[in-house]
Formats: sequence, structure tokens, C-alpha cells
Amino acid sequence: GTLRRHAGRTAMTGGAPQPPSFAPEVHKGDIPKEYRLQRYYTAADIAGHNTAHNCWVSFFGRVYDLTPLLAEYKGPLAQPIIAAAGSDISFWFDEATGQPKMHLDPVTGMQEIYCPWGRYIHVPPQGPESDWATDFGTPWWEDTRYWIGLRSAATRKIGIVNLMTRQKNTLEVPVEETVAEIQQRYLVHNAHAGSYTWKRLGKPLNMDKTLAENGMEDETEEFLRLSIDLDHHIPVIHLHFNDDLTEA
Repeated sequence: GTLRRHAGRTAMTGGAPQPPSFAPEVHKGDIPKEYRLQRYYTAADIAGHNTAHNCWVSFFGRVYDLTPLLAEYKGPLAQPIIAAAGSDISFWFDEATGQPKMHLDPVTGMQEIYCPWGRYIHVPPQGPESDWATDFGTPWWEDTRYWIGLRSAATRKIGIVNLMTRQKNTLEVPVEETVAEIQQRYLVHNAHAGSYTWKRLGKPLNMDKTLAENGMEDETEEFLRLSIDLDHHIPVIHLHFNDDLTEA
């Protein structure tokens, strides 16, 4: 992608998401620990980042880490963003333009930005205000330096059974993820997940393909249509330890 200068820092336009960068003046204690970027995040992934010091939001299918923004902007304009942390804020914006929605102010009759939870960072005040800074460069909703990946269009549940330890976990995963990406999610349950062969019905899975591409069709919608309890029909992947030559 191309580089652009933003408030003394560079940001990527286009290309892949980058880890969020903090302004030099931000106190180190306000910077959350680094995390691994993913291509896709579930609603549950996003919902876990719901504070002023760890704030993710999504809109129009993209996920943004606004923690660096909130680290630079204290005060009342940060409050609506903090209140929205961990949620989807597509309804703040116009999908056609990507800009904040406009509406007619019932008091003044003037066109102004629609702020359902109150005026937020980079939104100009009503009427001329001499102390409002306009030199911030790119408004945060256009600034790709906060973009960390895509919001999953749909999720599905899978069971993962470790045949050596008999440990069973159920994960909710994006339908778009490859088995290798699901393996990354599973590492929190078993740090040695890479030492196993992942199989479905005795057949090794192609780690670079999605579950559906591996023949594990997502039947969530069909089961819902037939009023079948999804939790009783979660497909299972078996993990075979690579030193264990016995067949299950």
C-alpha cells in the first residue's frame, strides 16, 4: 500500500492491516499488550475489547482497534466511543459514503452529523467554535491505521477432541477461516496443537482450506430451519498426536 503522513506518524492506505501504533507521548501503561492479527474476528472476539484502554469496534464488516485514538483524546468526546467499545457501530455511518450519517437538527433546522450517543472525536461542534482544532488530519473512521481485520460474516461451532488426553473443546469460529487459522485459536486450549494431525472421520484435513472446503459443510442454517438443536450436531475434529501411531 501507499504511505501517508498522519499527525507526525505514517499510516498504511490499502494493503493488509497493521498492528496499531501509539503516539510517542502515550504513557506505556496505557498501551495493551501486543496481540496476533487475524484475518477475521467474531462478534465474541470483538466484544472482549470493551474498555477505554482496550477498545475495538466494527463497522461495515471491518474491525478497528481504537485504543490508540482513546489514548490521545481524553475528555467528553471520547465517551460515546468508550460506550460503544466491543460492539458494531455501523449505524453511526452512511454505508454509501463511509462518512458519519447526517440529519436535520430539529432545533436549528441545520444539516449536521447524527450522533446517536452524543458528539464524538473528530465531529465538529454545532455552530462556529473558536477552540475546535481542525488540524487533526484524517478523521478516525477514515484512518486505516486503526484497521485490524474483517468481521466474520457468519460463525459455526466445531468440537475438537484430543485423542491422547481426551480433552474436548467447542470453538465458535468464522466460516471464512482456514483450519490453520482455527488451529491458532485453539492454541489457548493446547499450546502444542501444532504437534498433532487434524483429522475428520479419519482423514487428515488440508490446513490451508476452510472447513467447508474440507468437506465439512456448514449446516447451521439448515438445522435452524428444521428446528434441530445445533448443540447436538456439532461436527468434531480429532487431533492425533504425531508420535502416536495407533489409530483411534
